[in-house]
Amino acid sequence: MKIRAFMRRNRIYLVTLLIFAMVSCSFAKKSFDDPGKDKTLVDLISYVLGRWHFNPQDINDDFSENVYNDFIGAIDPMKRYFLASDIEEFSKYKDKIDDEIREPGVQFFSLVYDRLIQRMEESKKFHKELLEKPFDFTIDETIDRDYEKLEFAKNVAELKDRWRKELKFSTLANYDIKLEVQENKKKEDASYKVKDAATLEKEARESTSKTYDEFFDLMDDLERKDWFSIYVNAIVEEFDPHTSYLAPQDKDRFDMNMSGTLEGIGARLQKRTEGAKIFEVISGGPAWRSKKIEAGDVILKVAQEGEEPVDIVGMRLDDAVKLIKGPKGTKVTLTVKKVDGSIEIITIKRDLVEIEETYAKSAVVKKGERTFGIINLPKFYVDFENYNNRNAASDVKKEIERLKDQGMEGLVLDLRNNGGGSLKTVVDMAGFFIKDGPIVQVKSSVDGKEILRDEDSRIQWDGPLVVLVNELSASASEILAAALQDYKRAIVIGSKQTYGKGTVQNIVDLNRFVRGGEGNIGALKLTTQKFYRINGGSTQLEGVKSDVVVVDRFSFIDVGEKDQENPLPWDQIDPASYELWDGYIDYEETIEKSKERMANNSQLKLIEENAKWIKKRQDENVYPLNYAEYKKESDADEEYAKRFKAISDYDTKLVFTSLPYEQLLMQKDSSLQGKRQAWHEELSKDVYVEEAINVLGDIQINNIKKKKRAVVKG
Repeated sequence: MKIRAFMRRNRIYLVTLLIFAMVSCSFAKKSFDDPGKDKTLVDLISYVLGRWHFNPQDINDDFSENVYNDFIGAIDPMKRYFLASDIEEFSKYKDKIDDEIREPGVQFFSLVYDRLIQRMEESKKFHKELLEKPFDFTIDETIDRDYEKLEFAKNVAELKDRWRKELKFSTLANYDIKLEVQENKKKEDASYKVKDAATLEKEARESTSKTYDEFFDLMDDLERKDWFSIYVNAIVEEFDPHTSYLAPQDKDRFDMNMSGTLEGIGARLQKRTEGAKIFEVISGGPAWRSKKIEAGDVILKVAQEGEEPVDIVGMRLDDAVKLIKGPKGTKVTLTVKKVDGSIEIITIKRDLVEIEETYAKSAVVKKGERTFGIINLPKFYVDFENYNNRNAASDVKKEIERLKDQGMEGLVLDLRNNGGGSLKTVVDMAGFFIKDGPIVQVKSSVDGKEILRDEDSRIQWDGPLVVLVNELSASASEILAAALQDYKRAIVIGSKQTYGKGTVQNIVDLNRFVRGGEGNIGALKLTTQKFYRINGGSTQLEGVKSDVVVVDRFSFIDVGEKDQENPLPWDQIDPASYELWDGYIDYEETIEKSKERMANNSQLKLIEENAKWIKKRQDENVYPLNYAEYKKESDADEEYAKRFKAISDYDTKLVFTSLPYEQLLMQKDSSLQGKRQAWHEELSKDVYVEEAINVLGDIQINNIKKKKRAVVKG
């Protein structure tokens, strides 16, 4: 979570100057174009981490071994490239990586990288050779896909057999699908001519071969710098799971994800051997407005204004995207192979493209004669360069006003699957629901504790409020849910606890520390602070515990901060002084009513059973490679899964409609209409939204304010 735009300007300015002064002395004369640039990058990152990370680590032999294990695990997780002899050779560096970081040096990385490239080339030959001959699906054998427990292959023959089983397993799945499709066609048309088993097996192998050809093509696109980024991240993630190195292209993606905007033509691309295939045209973007580009088209060449076209066939997708993207107002000319096979030359003026699914969206909810509102917030987005541009807080504020115009009696704020974002938007947003006061406490190892407050006495919404969360609600989501819970302003419904990420990250641009270097060397996302609830407790590891706990599909799966490597510990500090909300007269009673309803809800019992079944299947790692056995298990799973069909058939009887301004937009954009209809259908089957509306209906507002408001003092 980046808070640079929110913290006091003078402090950040001083810190930046201090870091620059210290680091530039060491790195001023080094260029990232020379052969030693990898060493310089490691040196720079370790320097910054050691001085500015919230909880610096001792870089010792234990640290070295952890980096060693994580890097090997990251580049060969399925153990289908390296041999045991390779690992034995690499292991001499187990306790030497810390020395290389201090030196610095990259001998370990270079050795592993060179061997990886060699082994991948050998694997390509295995893949081609093994898929030339038919697989025998009558042999009784199995494949164990618990790769963590799997040892590295002792020799080439064992490695090749491991590949054989992987390819056979993939082909077996393709064969089963083709057989099922054929059976369905025969049922629909008795004259349909079925293919024999040998023909279907051959087609299944060809499908597997195509999949792996595309996989190796993507691997070939990766350059040494891409693998080196993985190595650097194996180092920095030893400090905590949220500190990471962002290579230049990753920094661009991070900025786009946080702002929800990009400058370009507004199309999502896939790498294909014949060029860059368009798999989605973003609604409202330049490509969409041109009416000349559609999903399925393939871009062959790219030309900038006044320049010759560049052939992008065979080019890395990242490099192709760089050519297609560009500043707002500039033009790009594309040579496009259309879906019908024709070739067209299309010129598009680039523009600012908004990724619509990033942003807050709302709906009016009708339950009988009563009217409620729901706002779904996927993330706390912001433009860090200019907070006045579109951001999560300003959008939510607008949606609240629009819902109030429709006669909203209560509001559901849906933060499920919201992974966080900007801290400033959280503080602003929490202020929409309280008069004023502290929202979150932030602690730095350098600056100590700071309390971030809502200073605006205006209240955007003073009616009933429910916050929906789950195990994937993290970081900024937890701050907002915690603050509203501590004030007793909202009732939190959801998982036993949220994700448990109680740390704050800043983005450090590494380019500012190197003089004389050319090109972009990326950035470091660095954990610099921890945040705490206004009651003093940290959300780190423990998350936010819901007022009304409901089971969901993630309830038995390890998805939280506590399940990550190297998380920072939980702790607490003194509480802040804050006044409890006095707007409800039956807060606790409403929670108890909801708990009773949920305890007897048959839909939730079915969801719990399904969640346990998903966990059980996730833990199963041994699969048959005999088709009869495979089919027997598959049919049994399919039959058992039928009992869970009722989950998607559930009907809340609630009616959802879009706000008037969106209905006008839909007249011009049929894709937006389709997206909203799909969302409303999903909501109409959502038992959690149903209960949130029930709770809103139960809450009674205290219209006669108490003379003295309860005060919690820190």
